[in-house]
Amino acid sequence: MDVRRLRTYDAVALTALLWFLGKFVRYAFPPLFGPLQAGYDVSNAAVGTAFTGFMLVYALMQFPSGAIADRVGPVPVIALGAGVAGVGSLALVVDTPFIVLAGIMLVIGAGTGAHKTVAVRLLARTYPDRTGRVLGVHDTLGALGGVAAPAAVVLVLTPPPVLAALLASLPGADWRGLFVAAGITALVAATVFALRVPAQLSASAMAPTDPAADPSVDAYLVAFRDPRLVAFVFVTVAFSFAYNGAVAFFPLYLSAVAGLSTSTASLIYAALFAATFVQLVSGDLSDRLGRLPVMAAALALASVALAVVVALGSDGFALTGRYAPITLGALVVAFGLGSHGFRPARGAFLVETLPDHIAGGGLGVVRTLLMGAGAFAPAVVGAIADRAGFRPAFAALAGSLALAALVAAGLWATR
Repeated sequence: MDVRRLRTYDAVALTALLWFLGKFVRYAFPPLFGPLQAGYDVSNAAVGTAFTGFMLVYALMQFPSGAIADRVGPVPVIALGAGVAGVGSLALVVDTPFIVLAGIMLVIGAGTGAHKTVAVRLLARTYPDRTGRVLGVHDTLGALGGVAAPAAVVLVLTPPPVLAALLASLPGADWRGLFVAAGITALVAATVFALRVPAQLSASAMAPTDPAADPSVDAYLVAFRDPRLVAFVFVTVAFSFAYNGAVAFFPLYLSAVAGLSTSTASLIYAALFAATFVQLVSGDLSDRLGRLPVMAAALALASVALAVVVALGSDGFALTGRYAPITLGALVVAFGLGSHGFRPARGAFLVETLPDHIAGGGLGVVRTLLMGAGAFAPAVVGAIADRAGFRPAFAALAGSLALAALVAAGLWATR
């Protein structure tokens, strides 16, 4: 492969790098729930609600970012969002009250929320013949941020001497160094993206979706009169609620229910995101076999894996012994394979289903709904866990995934 051909992939590489950073700052928070509770003397519900605020602002950014990209083009929206997230991350260097920390999380949520909706449409227009595969690459590299984040948390909480000396120079707790590094990297990457990507894209990929059109909100909503599209939106919403609720509390679940150490729980949590490489396969398979069969199979795998995790935490099963971490790790990886495998097929299906002139805003509507459901999930899980324990909370999440799998299978069977 010559250099000129490699340059055609600059757009996906730089877009995926920004998504990696967005996922990194998002998933650095759940492994820090324990230190945050100890440092600020707050409850599960408090940290869950703060993370819900992050995800809710993220969700609310989906439609406006897509609609603005329909009018001004995708590159400015993606670059500005990354810059806002970078500045918010840098602001965490200062030791502040918990309410200020929660407010900064909202800023970071807004910045990262400007990325995915716009990026899906940008990459689909740039690589029209390889949409599933390219979205698989984008989401795989982005999800590696979820692999790196818990590992980085373990590193800063138990730093080697050289790193400990650097962290000691910070004005706040050591974990804040994660966000300083992420913020600086995000600002640099956003600048490179804004300067490099426009020179690599075609005029059609750079331009607004339809410069002559000025779609209203009604134009975006009219596409959702199709009952099959509504059913598919339900699938994405149910999946998002279950996935975001699970990933927000998996480290605490593995510690509280399974009795694993914090380090072991964090490593298993990282393995969930390491399963992201399945998207390279599932995206390509969805190009070859169709979107719906791949999505139905992926959701079925995720729901079964999470249900078994819950069953292993019940009184009828032994969750102790040296094989418990291996068993739980395998189940969490299976959950990750199903969850990540669903994503590229979902994105490609939506791009192909929505009319082109409202694709950005239409994707934004769908992502607002699914991320809105995901945003409330941590608060719901935290509240149920405080009152009834983690097992009932995770059982509800497994049920939501199973329902999504059934509806997806029904759409496939009746296509």
